[in-house]
Amino acid sequence: MGLNGGKAGDIALGFDKEGIGGIINASRSLMCAYKKEEWEEKDYAKATRAEAIRMRDELNSAIKNNNL
Repeated sequence: MGLNGGKAGDIALGFDKEGIGGIINASRSLMCAYKKEEWEEKDYAKATRAEAIRMRDELNSAIKNNNL
């Protein structure tokens, strides 16, 4: 999920099927999201939002797969 190499599946077991569980710190991943793809520096807010949504969706998918 983050720059340190954590994956959604690694942390999904810390959450119940409603997504209640832990707090994830991904500040550096979000702060530097504009550097990942085709984003220009001036669009850092849009890049941050897109990355947060991507991370949320990836984690929700991993949580769902662990609670089937």
